[in-house]
Parts: sequence; structure tokens; C-alpha cells
Amino acid sequence: MIAYIFRRLLYAIPTVFGVMLITFILFFVWGSRETMAKAQLGQRARPTEVRNWLHEHGYDKPLIINAAWADSTYHHAEQPWWDSIFIQQIKNFTVFELGESDFNREPIGEKIRSGMIPSLLITAPAMFVGLFLAVALALVQVFYRASALDTGMTVACAVLMSIVPMAYIISAQNLMAVTLKWFPAFGFDLQGWGTIRFLMLPVTVMGVIYLGSDVRLYRSIFLEEIAQDYIRTAQAKGVNARGVLFKHVLKNGAISLITLVVAHLPLLIMGSLLIENFFGIPGLGGLVVNALQKQDFAIVRAAVFIGSLLYLFGLLLTDICYAVADPRIRLS
Repeated sequence: MIAYIFRRLLYAIPTVFGVMLITFILFFVWGSRETMAKAQLGQRARPTEVRNWLHEHGYDKPLIINAAWADSTYHHAEQPWWDSIFIQQIKNFTVFELGESDFNREPIGEKIRSGMIPSLLITAPAMFVGLFLAVALALVQVFYRASALDTGMTVACAVLMSIVPMAYIISAQNLMAVTLKWFPAFGFDLQGWGTIRFLMLPVTVMGVIYLGSDVRLYRSIFLEEIAQDYIRTAQAKGVNARGVLFKHVLKNGAISLITLVVAHLPLLIMGSLLIENFFGIPGLGGLVVNALQKQDFAIVRAAVFIGSLLYLFGLLLTDICYAVADPRIRLS
């Protein structure tokens, strides 16, 4: 197990490097440093102001390596060959030094740490509540399969899937916050138990948005399991329907559930862009949206880097959970 984890961590290094290289090409090769400067200074910024801005942010260095054949516009030939934008970003990201915002020079690491708590307070409860409800409803459908209840729940799931997420958000705000005044419609205040008032509505909406599709998916997984030979063997031995459902179908369907649940791990940290933006939650989703609106590409690059790490960690965690859920699976 330890050797496998270590090997997977080694495999993750070139993957993360590739993500950083593609991100670098998109922003600095495909794009333009002058364009980034004018996005912050204004399109009418003078060349002197652009050069000063590039120098302050370290964007006036050569792109890949500092050699004599580097871009003649940027005079850094007297510096070491590794004094370049790409290598400097690799060095900083390796030690999780995410740099400063292009917009206001604030440390990006501090912004991400402050936004991580609100994002987790929304996404973690929404994920677990949504998972519990989806699995429970899917098991009910399988238990009463081919009945009127099963048909009605299938139609209801199809209706839920056909509604766009924005409709859920606007409807919940108008009904629960504006009309009934049960919850605040906007804002966030991290003050003990009072925080729950600001979290209840976005957590509920986020859990309901994916409920229809999750129930349909889990129902398909459980129906596939219940058609296996071992289920007929258990039924022949006299195991009742509830025992078959919970002891066999749910347990053996855990492999597929783990794949789906762990795939949402980056969402736990990075937050939900729509939910945080509409409810005014100062999480990482809102941070990325604001960075895109302000063309603060330093924050966008840091978010891409963290997202890639979370995705790779999710893949590793998936394999480990496979081995825990099913003893027949061995990591090698």
C-alpha cells in the first residue's frame, strides 16, 4: 500500500508540471504580458506605466530561460539562466508560495485560506446531505421497483434534472428569504451558531440541484447489482428483501459510489461558483469569479494549480477507498 501511494505521488509530479506548463502557455505565450498590464492599468496606460507594472510583478523577465537569445525587450542576460517567469513560478508553486494578486498585490495564499472556510461550510454539508438523500431515495426506488411509487419518483427526478441551477437559486431566494424571511438572501457572517442562518439556504439549494441526477444514477447502480447472481443466491438462502438491499446491494454498490463521491472532492475545497456568487459567500468560488471579472490572472493560475492537486489527490483517495471497500481489490 505504502509503495503504491509513493509511486502514485511520483506519477503526479509530471502531471502537475504539465498542467502548470499549459497554464503558463495560455497566459504568457498565447496571451500577452502587456495585455495583462493594461487590464489592470487601463487600455490608455502609457508604455512607462506598463513597464513599471511588469517590473513590479516580475513579468519583465524572459519566459522560459534567461539566455542571450531571450526576448531582447527584457534585459536580464546578466542574471542566471533560471531567472525566468516559468522557472520562478515552478519554484514558488513547489513550496506553495502562490504569489501576489495582480489587482491589489495582496498575498494569494492568504486569500485562499480565508476563502476555504466559507467554501467548506457550504460544500461539505451539501455533499453529505445530498449523498444521504440520493442513496436513500434510490434504495426506496429499488425496493419498490416497477411500482407506481418508482414511476412517480423517476418522473420527479426527470423534472428536477430539467430545471437549471439558476432557477433553484432565484426561486429559493424569493420564497425562503424575500417572501417568508426565514433566511438571509445574501451575505455571510462567521459568528458561531449565527453562521447557520447564512448557510441553511445555500446548503439546501446546493443539495437539491444535483438530487435528481444523483438519484437516477444511484438507482441504475443498485438495479445492476440486484440483478447479479449473488443476489439470487442470498434470496434462495432466505435473506429478506431489506437484508438483501442493505447487506448486499448497498455494500457491493459502494465501489461505484466511491468513484462518484471522491470525484466531487475538488468541489469541496474550491466551492461552487454559482452558489457563492448569488448568495454573496466569500469563498473560493466567489474568489475565482471576482478574479475573472477583474482579469486577476495570478489568482486564476493559483486556483488551477490547487485544483489539479485536489483532483490527483481525489484519484489516489479513490483507489485507497476501493481497497478498503472491497478486499478483493489489491493495490499494486
